Amino acid sequence: MSDFRNGYTTAPATADMSVDAGLRGFMLGVYNKVALGLLVSAALAWLTGSYPPVRDLMFATAVFPDGVERLTGFTLLGMIVAFSPLVILLGSNFLMKNPSPSAAGGLYWLIVALIGASMGTVVLVYTGASVIQTFLITAAAFGALSLFGYTTKKDLTGIGSFLIMGVIGLIIASVVNIFLQNTMMQMIISIAGVLIFAGLTAYDTQRLKMTYYALGGNQTAMSVATSYGALSLYINFINMFQFLLMLFGGRR
Repeated sequence: MSDFRNGYTTAPATADMSVDAGLRGFMLGVYNKVALGLLVSAALAWLTGSYPPVRDLMFATAVFPDGVERLTGFTLLGMIVAFSPLVILLGSNFLMKNPSPSAAGGLYWLIVALIGASMGTVVLVYTGASVIQTFLITAAAFGALSLFGYTTKKDLTGIGSFLIMGVIGLIIASVVNIFLQNTMMQMIISIAGVLIFAGLTAYDTQRLKMTYYALGGNQTAMSVATSYGALSLYINFINMFQFLLMLFGGRR
């Protein structure tokens, strides 16, 4: 996994859990960045999925007998855009040992832009109503899980380590199923994905809270942590949203 999960702080075992204006400001900065990232992703997904000159650069489509144009595959550019976030995250683990605030922010917005562009598939595969409904469900679940991670006194570190291993398993299973195209396996992957990223949302929120106390008011370090924390939560949200769409989304 990339540094954005476990490399931007060494959190203490305990922290002052009292209400703290600085902590609220720090967390608000993270959530604002996540919200803006989701808006940017939605705009890019609409552009790549709906605007023909851009869509045709990214995706292969065809008009089916029922008259609906649907996704049939990726172009070379589309495949590069779809897989580059994972490559960049893995690469950043080696190349960004001590990132500056601008480098951490640049990484965040680069990942947001690439994921948003690749999510034109959502526009091409699912109905608008199911996309909106699933987004609202994901947002409600994300908010509740993040609140739990923020308020719980239980240490989630052990659970988080287990869930991160689960992400690796998900990636492997998903790659295998690209070739197998097994419907039952895809359903199991989707259910597991929802549960894993739901747990990671609570874990990452608690870890961000510990990060704030560990940094001791260092503004430069907190700026870096804000970007990495937003990246963690953004990826959790996007994955929950996509897995829920696979389970319940209405296809075009």
